[in-house]
Amino acid sequence: MKPQFRGTGVAVITPFLSDGNVDFDALEKILEYQIEGGVDYIVSLGTTGEAITLSSDECLSVLNFTKKIVQERVPIVAGLFGRNDTRALVERIKSFDFDGIAGILSSSPAYNKPTQEGIFQHYMEIAKVSPVPIIIYNVPGRTSSNVDAETIVRLANASEKFAAVKDASGDLVQGMKTIKNKPAHFSVLSGDDPTCLPLLACGGDRVISVIANAFPREFSTMVNSGLEGDLKTANFINEALLDIHQWLYCEGNPVGIKGAMELLNFCQRDLRLPLVKLSDANLENLKLEMDRAKKILKKTLVDVRNELV
Repeated sequence: MKPQFRGTGVAVITPFLSDGNVDFDALEKILEYQIEGGVDYIVSLGTTGEAITLSSDECLSVLNFTKKIVQERVPIVAGLFGRNDTRALVERIKSFDFDGIAGILSSSPAYNKPTQEGIFQHYMEIAKVSPVPIIIYNVPGRTSSNVDAETIVRLANASEKFAAVKDASGDLVQGMKTIKNKPAHFSVLSGDDPTCLPLLACGGDRVISVIANAFPREFSTMVNSGLEGDLKTANFINEALLDIHQWLYCEGNPVGIKGAMELLNFCQRDLRLPLVKLSDANLENLKLEMDRAKKILKKTLVDVRNELV
């Protein structure tokens, strides 16, 4: 099983109408914007997609709609969240329709706070039943338990079903340890946009991004430039976007990115409780930084490279 996730993935938001229902018209526009912007694959129903507050029927509707719009132009990864009971997650995978799905993104159990051995065994049970590649999702800020580099490498060596890790720890030392010791088939993906470029410089295999919802072409260009060794261009784009990140996370994710998508006229910034929409004050701060970045990034890639040579 060869790596499939070496491109720029985007963790797509799930837009809502003011009555709380999914805004499928807005979702279609957002998906087209991502594909036109050059992202390599779509991650549906992840943390940024608020899957944890969608019903099973809503999750199915969002995923089926995503497949209908994408029409296999790029791969789709499905997030499988909300299960801290290994047995329940295994049963869910067994009954899941994987038609048109390139892989699954599954976070380690939250709240239980398992040991590294418990995390290892949890993922091995998933590997037994998953018919598609698995992306290990390490997000200790949400799960309260880090998946150590040694455990990630152990899983990657134990089964080729494990295709990648999305490392949202922001810990570059852990990322480097994983990169150093991983098998060849396994990809290390940044799950933390602000530290994406440094991880790439250490040998990472790209990203599953939040900010790419709003800046798909720019962020993809930054990642591709970094991988091609064009660090001048990569740093130029990274620095242009750098001050936006804090406003995307100041009230939690996907609170900030939904504010950004409202500013870009794709959807409203509504969320499902217990999350609430980005405050007006922080929306204004976000707008100022986005406007500043867009002004800088108006130049074409050729212009940027010529200027920096």
